Amino acid sequence: MTTFASITDQLALQAIELPSWAFGNSGTRFKVFGTPGTPRTVQEKLADAAQVHAFTGLAPTVALHIPWDKVDDYAALAAYAKELGVALGTVNSNTFQDEDYKFGSLTHTDARIRRKAIDHHLECIDIMDATGSRDLKIWLADGSNYPGQADLRGRQDRLHESLQVIYDRLGDDQRLVLEYKFFEPAFYHTDVCDWGTSYAQVAALGPKAMVCLDTGHHAPGTNIEFIVMQLLRLGKLGSFDFNSRFYADDDLIVGAADPFQLFRILFEVVRGGGYGPESGVAFMLDQCHNVEDKVPGQIRSVLNVQEMTAKAMLVDRDALAAAQAAGDVLGANGIFMDAFYTDVRADLAAWRESRGLPGDPMAAFAATGYLARIAADRVGGTQAGWGA
Repeated sequence: MTTFASITDQLALQAIELPSWAFGNSGTRFKVFGTPGTPRTVQEKLADAAQVHAFTGLAPTVALHIPWDKVDDYAALAAYAKELGVALGTVNSNTFQDEDYKFGSLTHTDARIRRKAIDHHLECIDIMDATGSRDLKIWLADGSNYPGQADLRGRQDRLHESLQVIYDRLGDDQRLVLEYKFFEPAFYHTDVCDWGTSYAQVAALGPKAMVCLDTGHHAPGTNIEFIVMQLLRLGKLGSFDFNSRFYADDDLIVGAADPFQLFRILFEVVRGGGYGPESGVAFMLDQCHNVEDKVPGQIRSVLNVQEMTAKAMLVDRDALAAAQAAGDVLGANGIFMDAFYTDVRADLAAWRESRGLPGDPMAAFAATGYLARIAADRVGGTQAGWGA
């Protein structure tokens, strides 16, 4: 029997990176909604992110997005983040908002445009050098809408050639993580559409290239935990982008749509050695808070991951293995479900308080009046957003 007290040392190792863009305005393809107090600068994004870490102890780093978070002095930005109690993390590239990339970026038939996209990624690595960031995360919108529109194989060849140039620029302690998405904005084919394509590309590059798994980037019914297991088994799971989806890439608060799926994923992470700083697997959020307030939305998200991680750690793996070996179908499932249905919220609240954190971070943050203060202070300028 696994007890909550026996897992607290492991829980204390949890770190979930926040995305800077989640604090900006977002919405749908039809409308981006503004909110009073939305950050106007990357510094204000970091200040909001620091609030999440202060109340949860779970979010010590913030991912940057280039060019949305470009500044003149990245060393100074890193120093500012440190003053706030957080650090700069993953650097995300952007090759999906430039007119030149209408028909592709790293896969484009035009060598000039491919070189432009490559140079953007090399700039991102320069930024990583200045910030001390480990990971360059690449998500590509490249693909086609109609059969016959593009040479599918040629695009894969060009993708490899482009990625190889980027990979060769990485420092000894830096990594390239390649994200996949099965559709949107390309609807007939996407150049990096699934974990197998991402794996094939990064495996060809070398040991510093890994797969990034976004939990919202799968068709309904996909067994995501199986993919997690396989990538861990192959040593190629580099990072997660945690979010939820009901239909496609909804980018909702992680665990909101299917808490049981999140539990199943995290069980495979823990079972497969993908948890903790020594695993090399980075936990990150990738969400758009369309109608909810951003800071408490991020607090809710990291708490959801923490809660399901605790439940996953409570699975009695020895008893589960014995039941599986004995062919005890219902017994094995019962052991699994018992852990999922265990209510750990009171234990987590008491444990947080023992570490000097509020037992209820959502209520504690709300009581500060932070949202009202930034609404009053952040007047004028241009609010940040992802520009849809």
